Amino acid sequence: MTPPPRRLRLAAAIPLVALAISAYAQPGPTVTPPAAQVQKAEETPSQPSALTASLFYEVLLGELNVRTEDPSAGYALMLDAARKSRDPLLFQRAVEIALQSRSGDAALVAARAWKESVPDSREARRVELQILIALNRINETVEPLRAEVTATPLPELPLLMELVARNYARATDKKLAAAVVEQALNDQIANPTTGALAWTTVGRLRLLAGDSSGALDAALKAQQIDATSEGPALLAIDLIDPAQPLAEPIVKRYLATPKALPELRVAYARVLAEARRYPEATAELTAVTTARPDLAEPWLLLASLQMQARQDTLAEASLQRYASLVEKQPADTDSGATADRPTSTLTPQARKRGLNQAYLMLAQLTERRKDYKAAEGWLARVDSSDDEAGAQIRSAALLARQNKLPQALALVRAIPEKDADTARQKLQAEVQLLRDAKQYQAAYDLLAKARTATPDDPDLIYDQAMLAERLNRFDEMERLLRSLIALRPDSQNAYNALGYSMADRNDRLPEARTLIQKAVQLAPQDPFIADSLGWVEFRMGNTAEALRIFEDAYKRRPDPEIGAHFGEVLWTLGQRDRALAIWKEASLVEADNETLQETLKRLRVKL
Repeated sequence: MTPPPRRLRLAAAIPLVALAISAYAQPGPTVTPPAAQVQKAEETPSQPSALTASLFYEVLLGELNVRTEDPSAGYALMLDAARKSRDPLLFQRAVEIALQSRSGDAALVAARAWKESVPDSREARRVELQILIALNRINETVEPLRAEVTATPLPELPLLMELVARNYARATDKKLAAAVVEQALNDQIANPTTGALAWTTVGRLRLLAGDSSGALDAALKAQQIDATSEGPALLAIDLIDPAQPLAEPIVKRYLATPKALPELRVAYARVLAEARRYPEATAELTAVTTARPDLAEPWLLLASLQMQARQDTLAEASLQRYASLVEKQPADTDSGATADRPTSTLTPQARKRGLNQAYLMLAQLTERRKDYKAAEGWLARVDSSDDEAGAQIRSAALLARQNKLPQALALVRAIPEKDADTARQKLQAEVQLLRDAKQYQAAYDLLAKARTATPDDPDLIYDQAMLAERLNRFDEMERLLRSLIALRPDSQNAYNALGYSMADRNDRLPEARTLIQKAVQLAPQDPFIADSLGWVEFRMGNTAEALRIFEDAYKRRPDPEIGAHFGEVLWTLGQRDRALAIWKEASLVEADNETLQETLKRLRVKL
């Protein structure tokens, strides 16, 4: 399975400079947070305009200079008028002129002049802060940031922290940015009410600076202050890794609290699925769908895991539930999500993408049970406006399933090659159609021809190696896989495929085990790599160890191929009733699985 994307998708924050000058932008919709609305009302003069006739003329002349392509003169006139009148609108206009001229230093002069003229202006301070960050003068931002955070009401602090994290993330020296923000937030860190939020903000910036240990320390400190805050858990999700064993417990402790957000549990499930910890991911998604059956996204993710486990009836029910929820849900053009408050409302694009995925999965499920008419019906519901090539490829696959390979190949070959991505899609689709039809030589030749243009393409090398194995060209397969390992030393699939092939042929078993153990190190949670390790241990006579490995692998992923090997070990140990039960279970999932059928035939077993 290709795991779903790992993280919650969070809406982009509004740049601080937009908060300062949004009222002076071109006509159109603007987004202004509550703090800016309050401050704008505070700074709008209640008395008549301070502009005298001479000042009005100066402003007008400044605008004319800007329009006649002399922005520097226009800026000088506007800033002079702003200083004389102390009018926030004119200061903002001077900043805007400087920014339009790409003069950051001039914009900073105007912002600081504004702050000097109106010392209590939060707008002036925000603009100064944003410009300093843009100019990469991070050290100078400590005091303005501290003042801005201190002046922000508590209910608005989460939004400000989101803005701070987003804006300082643009700094060139990210370690310095994290240190500066931590220094500016000292008071908030020491305050039990705001400590968790402040530490989470510092942790995000540490993570962006590549300091994962520092980010983990910040997440731990944040959770110690407030165990119910979702911020530390969201940060910890990005840190989950075998090298950071303390990160995952942060997430689990948060999820154990009564008010844990279901969206965060879904994000955690994504991480588990990416790590191929499928049973745990399924358990988390089941918990969400049970507690909040009205949320759509968990049903789609759960269905993908159920399909992987060949639980087709459950997967179809989950997909139907997802589709019914999304089809009834009005699309929202602005999700309004933040890092601390993710949302389940779908944008139009996400809605279309999700429904397309659901319809494709339903087509695959109905195709599995050979209900091709129903599969065609689901494919017809897919909106292919963004992926015409993909739609034709899916239709071709369905034709091939109905023993119409020539028509399927013709459909794929007729796809116009608009770009390199489309050409690659066509190649992969044609190879897959030939492979599924057991036309291995034709598929091999097609890949060999493609590799003349891109000889170091790792995906093409791997696919060609697998086809060489199908053609019993084991020397060629080994040569290709070793070249892939040299090209990509972290390719667990290459180590696993080479080791498994050797084990399956009882060839160089110690070397095969070493190769597979390397694959295990690279992907410790992969049940298929565990299956390979169990198989080589069995071939080497280590039956007890093989049984232990297969027990665990089959529990994590009851796949027919793993079941075939597991059953053979049980059969050899004399546990024949259990072996038959495993094989029958595997046969119900995929009766024509080649490994299963070969095993049963070799052992002369009839189910």
